[in-house]
Amino acid sequence: MQEKVFHDGKIEERSITDEVRQSYLDYAMSVIVARALPDVRDGLKPVHRRILYSMWSSGLRSTSKFRKSATVVGEVLGKYHPHGDTAVYDTMVRLAQDFSLRYPLVWGQGNFGSMDGDSAAAYRYTETKLKAIAEEMLLDIDKDTVDFIPNFDGMHQEPLVLPAKLPQLLLNGTVGIAVGMATNIPPHNLNELVDGICHLIESPEATVDDLMQFIKGPDFPTGGTIYNTKDIREAYATGKGPIMARAKTEIVENKSGQFQIIVTEMTYATNKSSLIMKIADLVKEDKLQGIKDLRDESDRNGVRIVIDLKKDAFPQKVLNKLYQMTDLQKNFNVNMLALVDGVDPQILTLKAILEHYIKHREMVVVRRTEYDLKKNKERAHILEGLKKALDFIDAVIETIRKSPTKEEAHANLMKKFKLSDLQSTAILEMRLQTLAGLERKRIEDELAEKMKLIAYLEDLLKHRKKILALVKSELVEVRDKFGDERRTKVIKTGVTEFKQEDLIPNNEAIITLTEDGYIKRMNPSVYRVQKRGGKGVIGATTKEEDRIAQVLSIEMHDNLMFFTNTGKVFQTKAYEIPESTRTSKGQAIVNFLQVAQAEKITAMIAFNNSDAFKYLFMATENGIIKKTKLEDFENVRRSGLIAIGLDKGDTLGWVSPTTGADDVVLTTNDGQAIRFKETDVRPMGRNASGVRGMKLKNIDRIVGMDILPKDVKGLELLILSQNGFGKRSEMKSYKVQKRGGSGIKTMKITSKTGKLVGATVTSMADIESDLILTSEKGTIIRVPFKSVPLLGRVTQGVRVMKPQPGDSVAAFTIL
Repeated sequence: MQEKVFHDGKIEERSITDEVRQSYLDYAMSVIVARALPDVRDGLKPVHRRILYSMWSSGLRSTSKFRKSATVVGEVLGKYHPHGDTAVYDTMVRLAQDFSLRYPLVWGQGNFGSMDGDSAAAYRYTETKLKAIAEEMLLDIDKDTVDFIPNFDGMHQEPLVLPAKLPQLLLNGTVGIAVGMATNIPPHNLNELVDGICHLIESPEATVDDLMQFIKGPDFPTGGTIYNTKDIREAYATGKGPIMARAKTEIVENKSGQFQIIVTEMTYATNKSSLIMKIADLVKEDKLQGIKDLRDESDRNGVRIVIDLKKDAFPQKVLNKLYQMTDLQKNFNVNMLALVDGVDPQILTLKAILEHYIKHREMVVVRRTEYDLKKNKERAHILEGLKKALDFIDAVIETIRKSPTKEEAHANLMKKFKLSDLQSTAILEMRLQTLAGLERKRIEDELAEKMKLIAYLEDLLKHRKKILALVKSELVEVRDKFGDERRTKVIKTGVTEFKQEDLIPNNEAIITLTEDGYIKRMNPSVYRVQKRGGKGVIGATTKEEDRIAQVLSIEMHDNLMFFTNTGKVFQTKAYEIPESTRTSKGQAIVNFLQVAQAEKITAMIAFNNSDAFKYLFMATENGIIKKTKLEDFENVRRSGLIAIGLDKGDTLGWVSPTTGADDVVLTTNDGQAIRFKETDVRPMGRNASGVRGMKLKNIDRIVGMDILPKDVKGLELLILSQNGFGKRSEMKSYKVQKRGGSGIKTMKITSKTGKLVGATVTSMADIESDLILTSEKGTIIRVPFKSVPLLGRVTQGVRVMKPQPGDSVAAFTIL
């Protein structure tokens, strides 16, 4: 189909497909160049540039009074931007939002929107002016530093690009959708950008890796955390790629012992209100379990979203689900597309963007210097004429007096004193007060200063290194004035490779477990050291008839293995047990492990991957022992594994990791102990039942098993009784026997001491440690380990803890 087109008064026939194709290309280029994409030099789209220039030219500086936004919008529309008023106002609002821009360029007074997606108030209500940092973008624009073009109606001039003392494209980033292409550039930290640019000026051959020593990654105004420097490097090296970001969250326990997830920093460009609604919807649809309540406690001091968890919820698992299902975790898809030379859209690397910026600033400084040189030469020229006139002031006055007209006086001065047109005009306009002696000196001094400045400017233009040094010094000046600390934390590893423990200090902690299966983790510092024989402090609020069964000293990165009375084993990380207060009862173990209702945890052990253990050694209350390879427990299922086969009526009570060449000591309730070599017991499979370790009399039972490490000297056996008596005895007084014997006396048992509750092997390394004892009713005492005396094997020991009437020692650990 052909179409008739009027051209120079004639009708030209053209294919409609060709016309549509050409028209669409023209439209696409108009959107790309004049609307949607930023210029690499000043980092601004045309509408941003026009708003800032309009506010600058109308005197809306940071030191000025605020002016109605409607006035600014009208000025921009009328002079520079013939589009809708909503587009201009929305753009100006975003320039003022501290959650949208890392370094806002406009001051906003009134309602300028919020992170909840609230719209700004109408422009007739709000007021605005430039921020001081925005003025750095426009400084020297009146010194012919950039080119100007006519506006849409030819009545005004507007800049093609701003002088841009700030690297705006990377500083605040940008987002824009053009035709067939889009840009998405993240914001960065001013201090890091300036340091990176300065390094590139000094070392033009610097690589992306070199630049990343200074520019660590995006720095979002909303904070949060970004992951994987490999992804960040890829985005910087190629100009595109995803960067994983997460909100800043924290799991805390409130005063009532309830766990909460607190969100204090958001992912960039996330609507807070929509996020909260999304979480609420997931809970209502039963896609997200464990959340009891949700509320927004944000105020002018910052973001605070509080998520209350149910009693049986596992906080870390709920948080991981939130990351997976909401914008608490999302990718920022970098696409660093910008206009080069104002017309050519290119995807640029980090280095390329900085190089274009340095080139632009170099040109701005050169043009500013040329402008200053020209103006100073003009002034010096006039000062030379004034000086000459003052040198011959009588003759000058006589010449002017004899001239019948101003024009003839002008010509006569030029001819007689060899002056230029400008000099002659300046003399004629000179006031009589200039004839005063001090005014003459002022002219001479000003001329001398101008000549010095001219020499400096001419020298500057001759040396590119000095121009670049000036660019660098001006950047440093801006950095020192407006720079601040990074808000977004950078984690080197990616989320997929990232382990939770990477953010968790490997501090010491205490794990306690009650008879009814309530577990908690505590900071050891909550227990002050007391003298031996003290009563202790309340360490847990246990339910009636519940009591502390076990206590274990661990490090946060340890693997925890839990063994049940039925011979099963479960595993988790130490940091996955939530931290609790000293007096809280903790959480039910079934929240973390799939323990059957009839099962009870009877043994807990902690070890880490750096330990040189090869086996797990087990003992039951009836004196049966077993050794199994540790590698058989590498993949402990959530539902648990069988660790040992038990005879009817027997219970698995103790488990310890060994090297395969250690000694073993068993201790009984009635104060007997036996020591034998681990090599006396062959390794067995997980389902095996074990062999006899110690022969027990009457109703006696095992209350302790521990390992004596090979080649460690100065080992002792720490023994504690129900009534709080304890002692240390040298292990060399326990001769090695064959397994299966009745053992020898290890403590004198009386009604005063009560039966033994446990025994553990210690060494000289423990001498500066503390001993923590817990009672059945939850009282805990912390005493210096060395306060427990070293006594003979058959003695009764001394008072270490004095339980309250009706209470008794339940467990202990060394910290």
